Parts: sequence; C-alpha cells; structure tokens
Amino acid sequence: MKHQAMTQEQKVTYMTTRPVKGLVCEMAVPTIISMLVTSFYNMADTFFVGKINTQSTAAVGVVFSVMALIQALGFFFGHGSGNYISRRLGARDYESANIMAANGFFCAFICGIAVEILGLVFLKPIAVLLGSTPTILPYTQAYLKIILLGAPFMTSSLVLNNQLRFQGSASYAMVGIVTGAVLNIGLDPLFIFAFDMGISGAALATVISQICSFGLLVIGSTKGGNIRVRFRNFHPTLYYLKEMFRGGFPSLCRQGLGSIAGIFLNHSAGIYAGIYGDAAIAGMSIVTRVTMFANSALIGFGQGFQPVCGMNYGAGKFSRVREAFWFCVKYATVFLIFISLTGGIFAENIVTIFRREDADVIRIGTLALRLQCLVFPFSAWIVMCNMMLQSIGKALKASIVAAARQGLFFIPLIWILPYFFGLLGVQMCQTVSDVFSLLLSIPLGLSVLKEMKTEDTPENSVSV
Repeated sequence: MKHQAMTQEQKVTYMTTRPVKGLVCEMAVPTIISMLVTSFYNMADTFFVGKINTQSTAAVGVVFSVMALIQALGFFFGHGSGNYISRRLGARDYESANIMAANGFFCAFICGIAVEILGLVFLKPIAVLLGSTPTILPYTQAYLKIILLGAPFMTSSLVLNNQLRFQGSASYAMVGIVTGAVLNIGLDPLFIFAFDMGISGAALATVISQICSFGLLVIGSTKGGNIRVRFRNFHPTLYYLKEMFRGGFPSLCRQGLGSIAGIFLNHSAGIYAGIYGDAAIAGMSIVTRVTMFANSALIGFGQGFQPVCGMNYGAGKFSRVREAFWFCVKYATVFLIFISLTGGIFAENIVTIFRREDADVIRIGTLALRLQCLVFPFSAWIVMCNMMLQSIGKALKASIVAAARQGLFFIPLIWILPYFFGLLGVQMCQTVSDVFSLLLSIPLGLSVLKEMKTEDTPENSVSV
C-alpha cells in the first residue's frame, strides 16, 4: 500500500503542477482515440446491419435505447466513483479513493446482472415499448436478447474506464476500449455474413467485444500505480453511496434521459410508418449514430479535461480549473464549426453510406443531419460546462445541464413539434433542444466560474 500511495502521490503532483494546456491535451489524446474508435464501431454495426434490410437497421436503432440505459448505469457508477476518486486523490486521501473504486465497480456489476435478468424475462414487452413496429419486432427481439447478456460487463467496463481516466491513466482505459471496438468491427461481417447469423451475429460480436474490453480494463487497473479493485474494499455505506449518487446523478440524467428520448423519437418516427414504411425510424437511427461519432471527439476532449479539473479543484487550485475550462471551450468550438460545415455539405453522401437502397431513408436522414449541424458548435459550451460542474461536485447544476438537452427540452418537444410540423418536427427536434440547452447552461456555468475566481487564493492564481 505504501508503494501504491507513493505512486499515486507522484501522479497527483504531476496533475496539479504541469502546464494546464499541455496536460489537458495529454489526457485527451487517449480518450479522443477511445471515443472515436468506439463510435466508429457503432457506425460499423449500423453499416453491416444495413446490408441485411431496412428492418434490421431500424431494430438496431430501437435497441440503442436499451444500450443507452445500460450505459447510463455504467456512467452513473463510473462518474460517481471517478469524480470522487479524483477529488480525494487531489486531497491525498488514498484510503477513501480505494474504497470508492471497489464500491463503484461491484455496484455496477450487480446492477448489470439485474438488468440482464429483467430484460430477458420481459423481452417482448420491452421491445414493443421501445417503439418496434410489427415488422421490426422480430429483429428487435433477436438483437436485444443477446445484447442483454453483456449488460454486467458493459456497466462494469464503463466504471473501470472512467476510474482509470479520473486517475490520469487514460492510456490504460484506451487500450481496453479500443481493443474491444476493433474486435467488434472484425467480428461483425464474420458473424453476420460468413456464419449467416444476420442481426443476431451483430449482437454476438458486440457482447464478445465487451467481455474482452472488460478483461483488459481489469488488468489495466492493476498497472501503473492505479487503484486496484478489491472485494475487501467493497463497503457500500450510506456515505459512499451518497457521494457516488451526487457525482453520478448528472450522468444518469444525461444518459438515462437520452434513452427515454430515443424511445420517444422511435415512437414519433414510427407514426409515419404507414407513409414511409420503417424509413423514418431507420433514417433517424442513422443520424443518431453519425452525430454520436462527430460528438465523440468532443466528449473525448472533455474527458481529458475532467481529471485535470477534479484533481486541481480537490487541491484548491481553482485558477487552473478555470484556465483548463476556457481552453477546452475555445478549441472545441472551432473544431465543431469545421465539423458542422463538413457535415452539412456532405450530409446526403454520409447517410447514403448506410442505406444506399432506400431513397426515403436518405431523404429523411439528410435533412435531419443538416438541421443538427446548424447548432452543433453549441455543444462545446454545453458539454464542457456539464463536465466541469460534475467533476467539481456541483451536483444540482450539473444535473440540470445534463438533463436539459435530452430531457427538459427534447422530450416535450418531440411531442409538440411533430403535432405542428409533422415529420419535419421530428427532424428538427434536437436542433431546437440544443438552442434552449445553451441558453440554460450559460448562466449556470458562468456563476460557478465566478465563484471559483472569488475563492481563489493569491498563490494559486499564478498560472503554472
């Protein structure tokens, strides 16, 4: 334990003294790679499944809501424990950090098992609830029943991934996530086409890759002075559960409401099945995957900011937190402007890659993608603001920002806008939601930045 503590001490010193801009970039490169590769394999899944038929493409989009819910649990325990670990390491409280690491991991694994059992017992009702039309339902059930088998590994892998990141060991997290994603891309065509398993093959490839990622992340947690997860440290007392809830609830809001929003989106798009068949659901499913890929680089950049933010806030170095925040917002905005212009110009070509044979899918998806590109740069402030608030323990404000985009605004708008604008209302819903989310998050973020500036001490106000 002494050697581990010394190694952790060196890491904390490094994270709280190195120049902020270079440190954020150093932490961000592995997470950006992880996020891009993970999103790429999600798109690859959609690409290969799209070669089967439109119903399979739509089914993957429908089941994505369940995967988002599973991920919500993983991020809840992962961010809840990781944020706490980061701040405790900054304060040199290594014992509490070790206990929280075990609590986050084992709570997530247990919840994953519960989701798996409940999901398999109520498979068909869940598939219908998610928005499956009668023609999509068989494909949804075939895909979902296999995906559920990987729920415990998905939730606990996300915990390990986030705990490693918040300790400043993003490279170990990257190895686990990227290896699983690359394996998934290779197994997809093998199982779908070579073994003629269809959509079930895509699901099996996903589960196998998740189990491999899980194993590599467990190994990574034992290397490089990282906190090793041990069952003897599993003490889910009220204090730790409350701290985990405080740090993870914003992620649960963001991911959980994203899952619910996806269900409502499928239902709203499914209303037009009589006119376009399943093209509306398939088109919106493609756009969701594409925007996730574009957003993944932003999330990766923000995840590089989080350990810098958490440890320096825990160490009382608020000027470094503010410097890192503004650095991330400025460069992320410039990057997203470029991505938005590219996506808007080549929207039709991008959608065509996934479903070349269906003109309705292409037309519906192209307009939806262009509308989202109009406001994509707003995500720079929204995402960085949410990550900062969550990392420093401002649970209420972080939860409000996290819930805004997919919950407070998207869910009511997905029912209101289609009533007035029809299918166009479905396509423009995320765009309008992002505008309102930006307007809400600006005063919340600025108030905390002002608070940190007021509380900063003279010795910590000097840039390193």
